[in-house]
Amino acid sequence: MKAVILAAGKGTRMGPLTWNRPKVMIPVANKPILEHVILTMKEAGIVDFLVVVGYRKEKIRDYFRDGADTGVNIEYVEQETQKGTADAIGVVRDYVKERFLVTNGDVLAGARDIKNILNSEGEAVLAAKKVANPQEYGILYVNGNRVEKLVEKPEKTASDLANAGIYVFDPAIFDAIDNTPLSPRGELEITGSVQFLIDSGKHVGFSNLEEWQDIGFPWHLLEANEKILAETGNVWDVRGEVEPYATLKGKISVGEGTIIRNGAYIIGPAVIGKNCDIGPNCFIRPATAIGDDVRIGNGVEIKNSIVMDGTNIGHLSYAGDSVIGEGCNFGAGTKVANLRHDGRSVIVELGGRKFDSGKRKLGVMMGDNVHTGINSMINVGATIRGGAGIKPGEFVCGNYL
Repeated sequence: MKAVILAAGKGTRMGPLTWNRPKVMIPVANKPILEHVILTMKEAGIVDFLVVVGYRKEKIRDYFRDGADTGVNIEYVEQETQKGTADAIGVVRDYVKERFLVTNGDVLAGARDIKNILNSEGEAVLAAKKVANPQEYGILYVNGNRVEKLVEKPEKTASDLANAGIYVFDPAIFDAIDNTPLSPRGELEITGSVQFLIDSGKHVGFSNLEEWQDIGFPWHLLEANEKILAETGNVWDVRGEVEPYATLKGKISVGEGTIIRNGAYIIGPAVIGKNCDIGPNCFIRPATAIGDDVRIGNGVEIKNSIVMDGTNIGHLSYAGDSVIGEGCNFGAGTKVANLRHDGRSVIVELGGRKFDSGKRKLGVMMGDNVHTGINSMINVGATIRGGAGIKPGEFVCGNYL
């Protein structure tokens, strides 16, 4: 069976993190989200992939190529204009002639769950997950083992089964796509196509997921990062140099060419990439993923964060609960706040809208190639565009354009 992965979108709700990459290429535990998706599918027995690309497609192609390095086969199909999920699936109609799986490229599920949905009955099968806040999702109304209705983000609902963004389709779905009307958002959405199948009397089934992480907002990256590191943290894999007075506690991965200098104190689970320079006298706390060619200097503390390739956090700086892009440079004494004084959840502005993260602790979402001056101060929930320059002593809050 082939898997179709929808990876054409930018991901506007990721704010500055998609300034220079598609959403699916944001790293989590030092691998792009898309790589985690592919590896899970491979574990479930799928090795043939069609990846639907669009925004910054070269980033995906250059990284994965034909998939041989990952042990799979990858072909690419371009969605030239992002017109919705149904349109994205429609572009592969000439590439699939039998039953196939579809997943959004930003949805993480377990291999056992993928196997279950592959073995479920129906001309279409939807993955479902019980959620506490159904009004934020597309909701499935079911009867027995059949889906009877789909409703997008209802204000009130008697169902708590969310559409998890993973499907199995027969080729009949392409006829349904041809008969799908535009949604209120002006897009061709696959939920409309599935509703067409239901209304046509087709058997649309569902399969409940045990593991599911929908990465819709930047703080979901931190949740996924923490979860993946905890699950894979039973592997101690130190390939770099660790000087005698550095301390590594818990399960930690260190890449080739990296040096951990004296006085560095690192608590796992954590992953540090290749050719990094860590320390001396720094503190890296659990659930932190540090990419390749990163410098973490003297007197620096990092916790529960993603630090991407080539970033320099030189000395006397702090960052917690943050996602920091590639090629950034922190001036000495740069501090990132991650806790509101009133203890309430952090509000984040993304794409001109404000969202309640639900997080009591959340730091900065920083794009690529940002430079901060000495003693810069960054408030909770700040978003900073790629390429920005923060002045010495400047206080940054909200959306820094």
